[in-house]
Amino acid sequence: MPSLPLLDPALVFGFLQVPDSDAIGTARRLGRLEGIFAGFSSGAVVSAALHLLAGPHAGKTVVVLLADSGMKYLSTDPWDAGAP
Repeated sequence: MPSLPLLDPALVFGFLQVPDSDAIGTARRLGRLEGIFAGFSSGAVVSAALHLLAGPHAGKTVVVLLADSGMKYLSTDPWDAGAP
């Protein structure tokens, strides 16, 4: 059986790297300000979108998909009881 590629590099126009601290901070902000209980990857995606909107895509529309919840992170940062 032939393998199916997960990513066609020809369709990628660019990417952004987000520091862990930004992903965690944005996940916390999503919960605090928007009531969205999200995990690290969702925090990273929203952080990257905010970066785009503050720079090269200012005034445009950026769409993100939040593909995880915070459920599996309840006992870890960003959702542990001692987190700021």
